[in-house]
Amino acid sequence: MTPRPESSGSRPKGTAGEKIPEQPTAAQQKSAAKKTAVPKQAAAKKAAPAKATAKKAAAGKTTVGRTVAKKAATKKAAAEKPSVAQPTPEKAAAVKKTVAKKTAAKTAVKKTSVKKTAAKTAVKKTPAEKATTVRAAAARNTATKAAAADVTAAGSLAAESPATKAAAKKATAKKATATKAPAKKTAAKKAPATKALAKKAPATKALAKKDTAARTTASKAPAEKALPKKSAVKKTPARKAPAEKAAAAQVVPPEMEVTVSPAVAAVDRERLLGGTHHDPHSVLGAHPVPGGVAFRAFRPYALAVTVVAGELRAELHDDGEGFFSGLLPLREVPAYRLIVEYEGTVLETEDAYRFLPTLGDLDLHLIGEGRHEELWTALGAHPMTHEGVTGTRFAVWAPNARGVRVAGTFNFWDGTGHVMRSLGSSGVWELFLPDIGEGELYKFEITRPDGSKTLRADPLARRTEVPPATSSVITSSEYEWGDADWVARRAEVPAHEAPFSVYEIHLPSWRPGLTYRQLADQLPGYVKNLGFTHVELMPVAEHPFGGSWGYQVTGFYAPTARLGTPDDFRYLVDKLHQAGIGVLMDWVPAHFPRDAWALAEFDGRPLYEHEDPLRAAHPDWGTLEFDFGRNEVRNFLVANAVYWCEEFHIDGLRVDAVASMLYLDYSREPGQWTPNEHGGRENLDAVAFLQEMNATVYRRVPGVVTIAEESTAWDGVTRATHHKGPSGFGGLGFGLKWNMGWMHDSLQYMSHEPVHRKYHHGEMTFSMVYAYSENYVLPISHDEVVHGKRSLVSKMPGDWWQQRAGVRSYLGFMWAHPGKQLLFMGQEFAQGAEWSEAHGPDWWLLDPGYGAEPDHRGVRDLVRDLNTVYRATPALWRLDTDPAGFEWIVGDAADDNVLAFLRLDPEGVPVLAVSNFAPVTREDYRLGVPDDVPAWHEAVNTDAARYGGSDVTNPDPVKPEPVAWHGRPASIRLTLPPLATVWLRPA
Repeated sequence: MTPRPESSGSRPKGTAGEKIPEQPTAAQQKSAAKKTAVPKQAAAKKAAPAKATAKKAAAGKTTVGRTVAKKAATKKAAAEKPSVAQPTPEKAAAVKKTVAKKTAAKTAVKKTSVKKTAAKTAVKKTPAEKATTVRAAAARNTATKAAAADVTAAGSLAAESPATKAAAKKATAKKATATKAPAKKTAAKKAPATKALAKKAPATKALAKKDTAARTTASKAPAEKALPKKSAVKKTPARKAPAEKAAAAQVVPPEMEVTVSPAVAAVDRERLLGGTHHDPHSVLGAHPVPGGVAFRAFRPYALAVTVVAGELRAELHDDGEGFFSGLLPLREVPAYRLIVEYEGTVLETEDAYRFLPTLGDLDLHLIGEGRHEELWTALGAHPMTHEGVTGTRFAVWAPNARGVRVAGTFNFWDGTGHVMRSLGSSGVWELFLPDIGEGELYKFEITRPDGSKTLRADPLARRTEVPPATSSVITSSEYEWGDADWVARRAEVPAHEAPFSVYEIHLPSWRPGLTYRQLADQLPGYVKNLGFTHVELMPVAEHPFGGSWGYQVTGFYAPTARLGTPDDFRYLVDKLHQAGIGVLMDWVPAHFPRDAWALAEFDGRPLYEHEDPLRAAHPDWGTLEFDFGRNEVRNFLVANAVYWCEEFHIDGLRVDAVASMLYLDYSREPGQWTPNEHGGRENLDAVAFLQEMNATVYRRVPGVVTIAEESTAWDGVTRATHHKGPSGFGGLGFGLKWNMGWMHDSLQYMSHEPVHRKYHHGEMTFSMVYAYSENYVLPISHDEVVHGKRSLVSKMPGDWWQQRAGVRSYLGFMWAHPGKQLLFMGQEFAQGAEWSEAHGPDWWLLDPGYGAEPDHRGVRDLVRDLNTVYRATPALWRLDTDPAGFEWIVGDAADDNVLAFLRLDPEGVPVLAVSNFAPVTREDYRLGVPDDVPAWHEAVNTDAARYGGSDVTNPDPVKPEPVAWHGRPASIRLTLPPLATVWLRPA
């Protein structure tokens, strides 16, 4: 018999002159059911010879009995159906043994043996029969199996006569009409997968069609329910003997299982289409089922889907709305691929729903506990090889979502067909998409609890689009670092005991228009020339609004794309390290903006923010505060701190707005906040978070320093977390803290006219009252040179000469004061205008063609020399946090506007710093000094001509005189330049 050619569509095509029958009406279905009852009795009589053979085979199960049964069945089928393709001997034996079973059941003679024998033989089908038969899923129920076997017997006998043949066809059409779901029309519209396999057994094709028709007439239940209703041929149930019950309880072997419909059930179908399915992998993909392996694919807009497994090629049935299914008579799920045909293109791909989860129980446990210190390796989008297949793993935490789908450039931003699965109670959703790689854009489409949908950027995206675009980008790093020496050395000396002067930079505006790699060619050389030990970069993490300077973060794990890729940023850090410059970054764990595509109410309910609106809303910035008491949120931030240090070799984190985190009543009026469990104003959750963050970073990344921008007198900001202070709290665990009090007081003093400064002298000395309560950084940051505060030089009173002299004297005082130094870009050359992120520093002031260029270059040269001497003088940094490293010479000379003090290294080697904040020269100004220094010489004089000063100096070594002064046994006489600071070292 010539095989039928393959169909190119999902519906079988008729051959020449053949007409595809129309689907019958409900009345026709009933008529077909009645007609099957008459031939059933006649068939029973005809089966008498077969009955004896079946009994013999059942009792003795001998080879002779089975052979006789097979021969008899073969002859019977050949005699009665000469015009139909001949069934196999096994099929004929199945028919006769089925009749024998039914007769035995009616007479109650050896019911158990006959039933078992009939059941075993009745379900022996060829692969083509299995693929075309829609059967009940509840095949393990003994009563149901008996009914199914009876119907099979009736159908097999009825199929032997031409009269019943037509009735069987009508019955088949009736079931197709009765099935309500369009995807279940498998009886009237044969699946292409069935066609392909049916060709291999042409002799059984006709018999399979008749057998199917009889069974579908007997059972009216929809395919998706998989539970047969009452048979069209009524039977009187016989009472089960104990032996029968025991047999029914046994596990049914595979050859006795009743096949089920492969189509997606109506409930699952609706949830998949609506984006609310929690476990699409349990429905889609390939699954062993009674009768074989069910293949189900959900490919919206596809014209056809074909399964390819080795030499097997089977086209799935088009169930409508993007669903395709087929039942293949396989013992186990094979390795397979899908060929998906769209209009104008054909794709061969792996099935995303055949893969096991990419996240293990340990990952999920750690996430739930809030202890996954490498969270970025678990969540987000990761190109990877999974089960031997390359693709991208997507994972996101969204516990309140009803469903999550992935949308991106790879599916034309329609996530309908890429449904993620929920991994238990973790709140994590995961999906591995094969053949998706680096550079693709994506977002998560989240179905909220109220059924509405929102498209969100990945909270753990490691790369983003360039703002104002907001998509996340799949990325992986191939960067090879060249800073191994730097990383190995940075842990040798703690930051508070090492030279530490910081140049703060707003990267996008330092040299507007430069990328990370272009900055890497210019920035390291500039900073190294000025002598700074570190740079502090702002902003780094992605943010939508440039005017926020990076302090309203939406991409906590992604360097801003404005300047390049993540690997480009790595290149910049690497080049700075190779130049001997440490890299700090501003880190913002206090709050985040309300953008509808980012973290705010991420899955439809407060998630990253506190559920209490009063606790969530930040009163100053219109942002939302993190819920530090939630495990997963705390984990998100702690892991983020580690991420920057480990993945980008960042040497330190300057933590923004710590005070706003520590106090429940920060910027809130009475009634706008709720006390903690002890009735206090401290945010205990934030305290615990900061302690955990610091402890984790210092443990995992030796040599890294954390710096708190904390503007209050909180006790123990830089104290170890396990050491409790007077307040009862352990320390927060920071390495350094910005000394906001010193910054405010000293700038306030410098802004006064010199004639009035004597009335504010304490503003310059008060810092030494608490200088050793914390490990301090003295910050002249971006916050002090914007928004009407004026640049540093413009804060100074007097004319242009006095302003520049004031800046020079102030910088000299600052570099000598206990604590580390930080200076914002542009202030190193006395820029007169306020900084703006829109245009950056006024570099033209250093153009040799500009008339006042020497004035600005002089201030920059002073900064270079301050850093050079500072780094070479341990007395200025070795005991920054130890009172033994500081001694006042004179701190009460308010009328003179003079301050003088000693800085000492551990060996007692001193540096004498003297500042004259009056605009007059003071000749022979006597200062007490130690008597063990034979002579002093100037190391720095901010009034030197090369800095733009009046060049009042002490060029010769100054020797002490045995004149007691300022409580010391010896003294020296100096000429103090106007508005200047002088450093003297032992000659």
